[in-house]
Amino acid sequence: MKIVAVVVAAGSGQRAGGGLPKQFRPLGDRPVLAHTLDRVAACPGLGRIALVLGAGQEALFHSHVRPHLSDALAATIRLVKGGADRGASVRAGLDALVPDAPTHVLIHDGARPCLGPDLLARLCMALDGGARGAAPALPVTDALWYGQDGKVADSRPRGGLWRAQTPQAFAFADIRDAHRAAGAAGQSPADDVEVARGAGIDVTIVEGDEDNLKITRPEDFARAARVLADRAGSPGKDRAVVDVRTGTGFDVHAFGPGDHAMLCGIAVPHERGLAGHSDADVGLHALTDALLGALAEGDIGQWFPPSDPRWKGASSDIFLRAAAERARERGFAITHLDVTLICERPKIGPHSAAMRARIAEITGLSPDRVSVKATTTERLGFAGREEGIAALASATLVAGA
Repeated sequence: MKIVAVVVAAGSGQRAGGGLPKQFRPLGDRPVLAHTLDRVAACPGLGRIALVLGAGQEALFHSHVRPHLSDALAATIRLVKGGADRGASVRAGLDALVPDAPTHVLIHDGARPCLGPDLLARLCMALDGGARGAAPALPVTDALWYGQDGKVADSRPRGGLWRAQTPQAFAFADIRDAHRAAGAAGQSPADDVEVARGAGIDVTIVEGDEDNLKITRPEDFARAARVLADRAGSPGKDRAVVDVRTGTGFDVHAFGPGDHAMLCGIAVPHERGLAGHSDADVGLHALTDALLGALAEGDIGQWFPPSDPRWKGASSDIFLRAAAERARERGFAITHLDVTLICERPKIGPHSAAMRARIAEITGLSPDRVSVKATTTERLGFAGREEGIAALASATLVAGA
């Protein structure tokens, strides 16, 4: 499943007050939209994000939101100019993602900054189970009235009624074609589920989240701030639970021409170098994958694809630093990193202290939380034949530590 996202943030947000459109206003120490993008990016395996903005809002994004995003996240975002209404804006976002050839898409409101990982997991589970569409919702539990001239004119049954939320998730080609048809017919749908149903697409209801509120009125900012603060101080929904994550990484690079090998951020003299699209630092690559694995956010190839010319010859500390920043953005402290280099030569022992210090510098850790070890394969296999070097790594994260 290759999944992308459309984040719709093209509105003026006037009902929320405050002068600036609500998606650019501060929520705690960051703008609403920065929170939203971080939450959407937490979807496992997510690739590109099409961020749909209104006319003249690109400058607001760069001045208010971009400084609060990691470079890795910003690299996944494609800015798209929105249309006259929500339907036109979603169509523009979907069209912008066609070259990425995704199989599925999440469509989310930019003013919903409290999206949680459990809700994302429920949507992905529905898609993995074969649903062409899935959307979160909460059952209506209050009595419903019909009002006229400021008075109750009638009541309405609430059985079977649901309050819709986003993100709404679909097979990409299905919802793209449905939106194009709706646009050609001049329709102005309320949400993407309405578009899907108009095209005959069944949409599965998944359990929504009361905290996944959409900021609409001025008082919603205070409620959203409380939700985010509570989540930062309480992993999951139980304050007694400590969220400890462990991720592993593995990488291999073959030897090629050169007079040194980059290993754990250190240029180690050797008669051959390591071959790869970047600087081929097998140790830092394994550590990067370990961090991303602990976050359940894909792997180094998804974040920094070798097909992207920006990473040709790049120093691998860029990748490890981005993964460490992402962990902190998600509210995790990195408590330990461990990497084992597997090779006959060069000898690692004389350089292990420098490697530990360099990894600590890149990730912002104390060196006593970084371990670098080495072993051989007793002359067995590719490593034993000195054809290349492999690395195994693990990372331990603790939420709120």
